[in-house]
Amino acid sequence: MRAPVGRLKSLCIGAAALAITGVISGVAARSTDDGLEMRSALGNYLAGRFARNLQDTESAADFYGRALSSDPGNEVLLEQTFQLETIAGNWQRAVPLAEQLATTQKSHRMSQFLLGVAAFKDDNYAKAEEHFIAASENPIGELTSALALGWTRLAAGNVAGALAAVDLPKQPDWAQFYLRYHRALIADIAGRKAEARTAYEKMFKQDSRTLRTTLAYARSAANHGEFKLARQVIGEQLEKAQGEPHPLAVDLRKKLVLGTQTPLLITMPTEGMAEVFYGLGEALISEGGTSLGSIYLQMALKAKPDHAFALAALAGAEENARRYQQAIETYDKIPKGSPLQSAIDIRKAVNLSSLDRFDEARALLEQVAKDEPKEVRPLEALGNIMRSRKMFTEAVSYFTQAIDLIGKPDARHWGYYYARGTAHERLKNWPAAEADLKKALQLSPDQPLVLNYLGYSWIDQGLNLKEGMKLIEKAVQLKPDDGYIVDSLGWAHFKQGNFKEAVRYLERAVEIKPDDPTLNDHLGDAFWKVGREREAKFQWGQALSLSPEPDDAVKIRAKFENGLPIKTEVRVAPKDKQVENGAAAKRRSEARGIAAPGAVE
Repeated sequence: MRAPVGRLKSLCIGAAALAITGVISGVAARSTDDGLEMRSALGNYLAGRFARNLQDTESAADFYGRALSSDPGNEVLLEQTFQLETIAGNWQRAVPLAEQLATTQKSHRMSQFLLGVAAFKDDNYAKAEEHFIAASENPIGELTSALALGWTRLAAGNVAGALAAVDLPKQPDWAQFYLRYHRALIADIAGRKAEARTAYEKMFKQDSRTLRTTLAYARSAANHGEFKLARQVIGEQLEKAQGEPHPLAVDLRKKLVLGTQTPLLITMPTEGMAEVFYGLGEALISEGGTSLGSIYLQMALKAKPDHAFALAALAGAEENARRYQQAIETYDKIPKGSPLQSAIDIRKAVNLSSLDRFDEARALLEQVAKDEPKEVRPLEALGNIMRSRKMFTEAVSYFTQAIDLIGKPDARHWGYYYARGTAHERLKNWPAAEADLKKALQLSPDQPLVLNYLGYSWIDQGLNLKEGMKLIEKAVQLKPDDGYIVDSLGWAHFKQGNFKEAVRYLERAVEIKPDDPTLNDHLGDAFWKVGREREAKFQWGQALSLSPEPDDAVKIRAKFENGLPIKTEVRVAPKDKQVENGAAAKRRSEARGIAAPGAVE
């Protein structure tokens, strides 16, 4: 058992609830002559469920596998074990499980996909085609099957059949994006330049483009000697970049300016097969389908184990699941020496910091900054790590270095000024903080984080009250489902004595973010001010149960026991003095930090 024993002690708490809801009925309903074996199967099932909830995929797969060994005919266990082994990339276990599923459920798409990819890798294209056709009988698998069939047929030398496979005119626009992309890739490899160009043009006419498809189109044009078109395609991508341009796009533009001959993005069917599952997997994860998306990404890696984009996307999913060590190990599988290397090292450093390996993280980022002296990303990452650790003086220094490298800032660079401004504010250097926040807002006027931070800071100090409220109200309009920003508006009303309005917004904030102690504390204060004292004490008790900061816990406990003082005045700081609200500042700067640096798209 790889799951920590201490965590598994909590299994007994959830077992009764699971049994009541019938989730474990597939296991519990089976009769057996061996009661001990039955209890073992049930225990392993519950342990697997718990490990999966903890994002411990490897342990969950082990537990489900053990449960399945005790009850091999249970289709629920078979399905779950197959999924987990696939997510973990344990092919020696996943492929036999896929064969079992495909035997009992002929159109089981995920098992047929895996078996198809496995046959493709073995150069058994006829068998691979059988599996992909079987998967297409499930309507949900029709698009994936069509794309995989196209590359299987191309590998078998059937160019016409490959292009026919990805010609599905009745598919919706979002599916046509993938079909046209792969039609272009297949046509390019087959030497059918005109068909490739038509497919790319149809995609881009709908403004349907990603970094990956842009790289493919630009490389295709350059490969055919059309450097002007290639530079135009990549130039449009760089102009539309929301943050710092992607290193692969920058690298390709440099080559195109020099007129360097570039190979196609996809040069062989194996790469095309991996591209099918990478593209769909990355899209699924971006829409919240992490488990299914991870299965697709692993299938991409089954086809091409060193697919850099699939590895980066999988590492990103592991980061989101707080599996930081696993994410680092996945990043380490990406081939060294590509233009992605600095971005990969930055992400590894951020994960090291999340594992409290601060010295390693800092050393890695400083090395990247030394190797890439004109690159702002490692400096941004260092600044954010320092900010998260309340090392605000160091954070200001790194953000200043990054801003100096930028030169003339534009809308993409608002985040650097925002981040430095929040660090200045925590150092109680309000003039510098205000200047940076105003600059961030000047660069990008509709950024909710900046609107919220600047507006609240003004109100917190008794400055520009009317304008500050307008900024926060605009932030709420832009992000009405952000609990922290809604809380800021409610707390701003509270500090100005508008208690009924405060209750209105603070109740909404707690509905959105019920597990935050500061938001519950604020709502308790507002309830008390409007005479709802019993509800106030409930909210303070709720705040105490959510592990607030020690200093905050002392204050909340005093309110829970004694209520708010009868003659409590609403604190509005004098204009000439900065009054720091620790909880509010923490909410604004730490909980609402800017996007993680150096993301590998």
